[in-house]
Amino acid sequence: MNPDHDPIYRADCPSRAILDQIADKWSMLVLMVLHEPRRFNAIKRRLDGITQRVLTQTLRKLERNGMVTRTVIDGKTLGVEYALTPLGQSLKLPFNALYDWTVENMDTIQVCQSHYDQSDDVIRKASNQT
Repeated sequence: MNPDHDPIYRADCPSRAILDQIADKWSMLVLMVLHEPRRFNAIKRRLDGITQRVLTQTLRKLERNGMVTRTVIDGKTLGVEYALTPLGQSLKLPFNALYDWTVENMDTIQVCQSHYDQSDDVIRKASNQT
């Protein structure tokens, strides 16, 4: 199939919504943290910077998409545990590859960002002087 005619580029392609829901920053990080079942607060402690609201929304979205199961634990203290489904586990390999690529290229990307920001500052300063 010609990549230029791939239906993924169409606005009405369902894969766009799915990609949007599983490939955002928090979803990817939650899925990586769930390499073993964890309770809500354990996930929150592991993901520095995530708010309770965003974590709740992310877990609900992942559960709706069949990536995560939510199990109520009945014991001394009532709790909820989240775990990857087989579908969620199938994302480990591609997400780990993306993570590895990010780590391998982080320094280069930061240098590129710095160069871009410096050239952008020069352009802004020049346009302010005219």
